[in-house]
Amino acid sequence: MTVATLTLVFAFLGAVFTGSLAFLFLRDPERALVATTHRLEQLPKVMADRYIAFTLLALGAVVYGDFKVIAYLFAVYSFLGFADAWIYSRIGKSYVKHFAAGVLAIIVMITALLALNSGVTA
Repeated sequence: MTVATLTLVFAFLGAVFTGSLAFLFLRDPERALVATTHRLEQLPKVMADRYIAFTLLALGAVVYGDFKVIAYLFAVYSFLGFADAWIYSRIGKSYVKHFAAGVLAIIVMITALLALNSGVTA
């Protein structure tokens, strides 16, 4: 097994583990909080860390300059925006900012796909 293959295997296992945590949060949020040792009162600090990470991912994609990576990343960002909008709209709370974030991310994704299909390189 090559180092490249091992890297892909490890990355896949990381995705499976993270996905299992997502499933646990969907199924039993209280149990998931215990399993991950997250605490609700620390949520604002956790969210700050997440937004820093999202920013670094976006900057990394721009520096890397691969339109496929940019399109994929912003497709995921659009999912986040729309998912949060759905959560808040279902409980009757304002969701416009989250929905707008999803739309803006889709615009970046579409722009990246257009650049990719035009044969332009960054």
